[in-house]
Amino acid sequence: MREFWVASGHHLTRRGDHGGLVATPELIMAYLARPELMPPADACDAERNLHASLLTNPLRPVSKADIAALADADARENWTFMMSFRDRLISAPSLEAVYVTLARKGADLPPIFLSQLCHLVLRNALEGCDDPYVLRAAELFYRSQQAAMHEGTLQLADAEVVEAQQLAQHDAHLSPLTAMLQPQAFGEMDVMDDDNAWTYWSRSDAHAMVMNIGGNPKARAGLCRVVERWISHLLGVAVTVETVSSIEDRDWRWFIGLDSEATRIGNELWNGTVLDGNAAERIVALMRLNIEDSRLVDERVGNKPVYLILAMDADKLVRLKPQNLLAGLPLAAVANVA
Repeated sequence: MREFWVASGHHLTRRGDHGGLVATPELIMAYLARPELMPPADACDAERNLHASLLTNPLRPVSKADIAALADADARENWTFMMSFRDRLISAPSLEAVYVTLARKGADLPPIFLSQLCHLVLRNALEGCDDPYVLRAAELFYRSQQAAMHEGTLQLADAEVVEAQQLAQHDAHLSPLTAMLQPQAFGEMDVMDDDNAWTYWSRSDAHAMVMNIGGNPKARAGLCRVVERWISHLLGVAVTVETVSSIEDRDWRWFIGLDSEATRIGNELWNGTVLDGNAAERIVALMRLNIEDSRLVDERVGNKPVYLILAMDADKLVRLKPQNLLAGLPLAAVANVA
């Protein structure tokens, strides 16, 4: 079985009998080693001692008095959050259960931690996947994407990688003319196709392959498969998803915006507003989802499909919020598991 996404840290967890991931001391140590939690140069002795003791025993109890002893107010806030997060991960039956709770009740942690948790859970959900198109599409769930049109098709590239590439070009004093003549929308980054898709396995953690979502049906199908696996893994609900070009059903009942811009666009459509060209062009993907067991569906939706909208913002950034799929799925009360 091929390995991928080592950076997710899934090897620092264990898989429980229920199929979910269980936190381990090693996973907590990985969090403690993050730059945000490393004591700064001017940290007090109490903060240094707290951090050092946790690296020795990441599960050691931390009292309110331990936190209160820290001199810096920001440090006290950061460590209060981190210890609460640690205790939540350790006490939960699975990381999946933590994520579902956060998705439904609202995340009370920084976005980067929610993305990391998504990365871990999604790695588990895609265990055994052998389709690089699916894995590349799955990166949208935990990595922001920069959109660009190239030869009439919409392409997505990892936003952090694009930014780093632009900085490198600037440092190298690449002339505007040279940049304009780049043969691809994202410089030298490879656009995934059937000839190079196999190389994804050796560089899955580099996030350096462009997704041709506008011109390659396999890329769009890959995104549909990720949505199916995500919902099945976290909610135990079987769904089928397909891309569509428009909403033809005049009696459509439900939609889920997969990001803030998509939610805004969906609300306009719901209220009967005709989208202007600018808004329509921001739609990155439109999908139709059907819940296979109709008994699980909210009666307000009945046998109608659920439409999923993914969009880019004014800066052409795509920030997919996978938690919206869990919180927004129209399930009947009896189906609200996890």
